Amino acid sequence: MTYEEAVATHEWRVPERYNIAEDVCDKHPADKLAMIHEHFDGTVREVRWGELQELSNRFANALTALGVVKGDRVAMLLPPTPETAAAFFGTWKTGAILLSMSVLYGDDGIRHRVSDSQAKVLVTNAANRDRVDSNLVEHVLVLDDDVFANASPEFERVDTLADDPAQLYYTSGTTGLAKGIVHAHRYLLAHEEFVYCHDVQDGERFHGMGEWAWAAGIAPLLGPWRYGAVQLVLQRQGGFDPRQQLDFLSRHEATNVFTTPTAMRSMMTIPDAGTTYPEKFRVVCSAGEPLNPEAIRWFREQYGLTVLDYYGLTESYPLVANYPFMEVREGSMGRPMPGWDVQILDPDEQPVPQGERGEICLRARSNPHYPLGYWRNEEAAKETFGGDWFHTKDAAKFDADGYVWYEGRADDVIIAAGYRIGPFEVESACLEHPAVKEAAAVASPDERRGSVVKAFIVLADGHAGSDELVRDIQSHVRSRLSAYAYPRKIEFVDDLPKTLTGKIRRIELRQREAESA
Repeated sequence: MTYEEAVATHEWRVPERYNIAEDVCDKHPADKLAMIHEHFDGTVREVRWGELQELSNRFANALTALGVVKGDRVAMLLPPTPETAAAFFGTWKTGAILLSMSVLYGDDGIRHRVSDSQAKVLVTNAANRDRVDSNLVEHVLVLDDDVFANASPEFERVDTLADDPAQLYYTSGTTGLAKGIVHAHRYLLAHEEFVYCHDVQDGERFHGMGEWAWAAGIAPLLGPWRYGAVQLVLQRQGGFDPRQQLDFLSRHEATNVFTTPTAMRSMMTIPDAGTTYPEKFRVVCSAGEPLNPEAIRWFREQYGLTVLDYYGLTESYPLVANYPFMEVREGSMGRPMPGWDVQILDPDEQPVPQGERGEICLRARSNPHYPLGYWRNEEAAKETFGGDWFHTKDAAKFDADGYVWYEGRADDVIIAAGYRIGPFEVESACLEHPAVKEAAAVASPDERRGSVVKAFIVLADGHAGSDELVRDIQSHVRSRLSAYAYPRKIEFVDDLPKTLTGKIRRIELRQREAESA
C-alpha cells in the first residue's frame, strides 16, 4: 500500500448505534487472552476476556444500584489494573460518561474536574480515598473485591447511539482552568493510527506508555483491543523508570509499542540498551510532542527500527502521522491521516503557499472523532467547534511532497514531556504562595523533556529570593496542581512585561528563554 492508495480507498463507517464496551470488550471470545498485568511488586496476572466481560457487567450493576443512568458522569481516580479497565467498560454499558483522572493530579486539579463535571459517582481505591471531598459527589465507591462480588454478572447493556457522549477529557488552555472535552462513542472509530501506523495484528502483544487519564493513554488501550491485541500493562509504583520499562517490554516480548519522546530521551541515558534489554519490536510509534531526529536515530541504532511519529490533540487525534509504508523524514510529523482533511491555513482560513508557516487546521465535522463540544461551556464550544475549521493553534509548514513540519505553538500552552499545561493554572497556584506577588509561566527548552515549565516570579514585600524559597514554591505548586505541571525552573524578577491593558506578555518571556538556551 502507498500513502496515496490509503487516502484514495479510505471511507468512514459509522453505524447509527454504537457502544465502545460492546465493540472493544464484549465481542471477543471469553477464553481469549486480553491482558498481561504486572504489579510493581512483581506479581504477574493473565486476564482473559471472559473475566473482563463479567467484571464489567458486575460493575455496571453496581453503578445502576447507585442510581447511575445514561448521561451521568462517573469519575475515576485509579491505577491501571484489570479492574479499572472493567470499570471503564461497565460505565459505558450503563450509558454513563467516563471521566478518568490521573493519580498524578494535585488535589486542586482533582477537585476541579470532579466538581466541574458534576460527577454523580467517584470511583477510587483505598490509597486515594482521602484525597477527595466526598461532598462533591453523591457516592464514593472504593473499588475492591466486594464491589464486584456483590453485583450480578449479568447486565443488559443500555442502547447508545454513536453520537451519544461517552468520554470526558480535561485539557489545559492558555486562560482559565482546564476545560472538559466531550467525545461521543464514535470517537474511537476515528483512532485509525492502530491500522495505518501501528498495523495492529490479532493476538500480538501491545504496550502503551501513556496513563489511562488522557487520550494518549486511553486510546492506546482501547484501540489495539478493538483489533484483538493483548495489552501488556505495567502498574508503576512511582515515576517513569527507563530500565524498568525496557526490562518489562523485553520479558513480556512486546512487539507493538506506543511511547513518548520524553520516555525515549530517558531510555537514551542507558548505554547499550539494545543488548542489555533485547526486544522483539515490530512497530514502535510516538506522540505527545515533536520527536527529535536524535531520538529516532538512537532507537534505530539500538533496535534496528525507525520510530513512527504522529501528532494530535485531545480534541482531534491524530491528524498527521508517519506510516510503515511511507518514507520517514526525520523531524517531520508525516502526512495527514487518511480520512482527515488537514490543511495549513493563514489567519483568514486560506491555505498558505507551500513552505510557508501557517496554522494546522482540521475541517470541522469531517470525521467521527469530532467532539460534541466543551462540557458546560457552550460559548467556548461554539467558538472552537462551530466554524468550518478546527484550529489547533499549532504552527507548521508543508514541504513539496506534502510532509508536515512542526514550527511551534501558536499560543501560550506549554507542552512539557508530552503534557499540555496551561500557564494560568501554574500561575494561579504560584500566586497562592504567600511570598508570590506576580507570576508568569512559559515553556523553557530542556534537553531531556523538550520543554519544562519555568515561572518568572515577582516577590511580595518582605520576601527575598533564595534556593530554599524556590524549593518551597515548587513543592507548593506540585501539591496543588500536579506532579508534572509544577515549575522546574524559577527566576525571581523585579517586574513582568505587560500590555497597556495589564496582560502579561508571555511571548517576550518565551523568546527570552529560547534565546538563552
